Amino acid sequence: MEFDLAVIGLGYVGLPLAREAARAGLRVAGLDRDAELVAGLAAGRSHVDDVSPEAVRTMLDRDFHPTTDETVLDRARNIVICVPTPLSSDQGPDLTAVIGATRAVAEHLAPGTLVVLESTTYPGTTDEVVRPLLEMNGLVAGADFHLAFSPERIDPGNPVYGVANTPKVVGGHTAACADAAAAFYGKFIEHVVQAKGTREAEMAKLLENTYRHVNIALVNEMAVFCNELGIDLWDAIDCAATKPFGFQAFRPGPGVGGHCIPIDPNYLSYKVRSLGYPFRFVELAQEINDRMPRYVAERAQQLLNREGRALKGARVLLLGVTYKPDIADQRESPATAVARRLLALGAELTYHDPHVPDWDVDGNAITCADLHDGLADADLAVLLQNHRDYDAALLADRARLLLDTRGVVPSRPTVEAL
Repeated sequence: MEFDLAVIGLGYVGLPLAREAARAGLRVAGLDRDAELVAGLAAGRSHVDDVSPEAVRTMLDRDFHPTTDETVLDRARNIVICVPTPLSSDQGPDLTAVIGATRAVAEHLAPGTLVVLESTTYPGTTDEVVRPLLEMNGLVAGADFHLAFSPERIDPGNPVYGVANTPKVVGGHTAACADAAAAFYGKFIEHVVQAKGTREAEMAKLLENTYRHVNIALVNEMAVFCNELGIDLWDAIDCAATKPFGFQAFRPGPGVGGHCIPIDPNYLSYKVRSLGYPFRFVELAQEINDRMPRYVAERAQQLLNREGRALKGARVLLLGVTYKPDIADQRESPATAVARRLLALGAELTYHDPHVPDWDVDGNAITCADLHDGLADADLAVLLQNHRDYDAALLADRARLLLDTRGVVPSRPTVEAL
């Protein structure tokens, strides 16, 4: 079978992309190195929050072909690379998976094929790393095949915006490459925006997440000194948000999680450092956001001290350990850093999360408590993630002491906001 699209990497970016293309009637293959993951998809199971098992089965009915066999690329007219780019030891992007996927594409690249990189990385990657690898067998980008970069904009758990109705930015190696990419994505995405080139498209993704990273750091730092000044920052933010122009509300929390905000701005900082400049805004924001889990532990300790109770030996219940509400994704969740600090200070930890049946921190299995029993038994509960399953009023009424890091629990003498 010939395929309209081959997606390399079937994670939280690649699988929703494949689903949307299949929904639009395209014949889609999915290539991944994880044999267990591929077998699960072939059996109609999903490992991604935003793609239900029913959706996977519908994809299979529409000839979706998950596989570990790279020769599927021989039969694909369009290839999109959606592999992970974690941080390397020098805080730049680890391009191992991108390079591996690109080499695989190069071995099977046919004239006229469109190749798109969606993996988040530093500006210049498409042209400086991907293009030379694709051209190693003699084909030339922009002449023999089309090459583009298109930043993924997946927002896990978002009930309003998905692949189809989130504007898609594409930047081509040449104008013809951009046109080819726009025409391809236009088959299943409502609005496609053409960037000037691949570097501009790469920068757009980093700009989006750096903007959020810096503004979250701003309110996180304000939360620390507003507590000292006796100011309700949550109320101040709500008041400021009534201004119909010139302000966007960001709210503090126990840290930042997921792949995008705590990771992506480092790619930009890495590129700027290669020019001999520090990127002080990003580096300061990283420092502030990284210290929030320690601050949460300190506030927990202070709250217990106020009640004449030491943190060492205290029973502490952590509520919500995922990085976003209402999903199971734990990538870079600040809950892990909070738990690590509390354990180091001698707390006896339990947790509750309706989306996470098992949780460990540095190899230590943390006991999963029943919500009602956990609240009754704990000396202190800490709300780290505001899942919709949590009734804020119930938490306020049932907890002996509660530290609310999300600003959602009603005021009580036993409740303290971050």
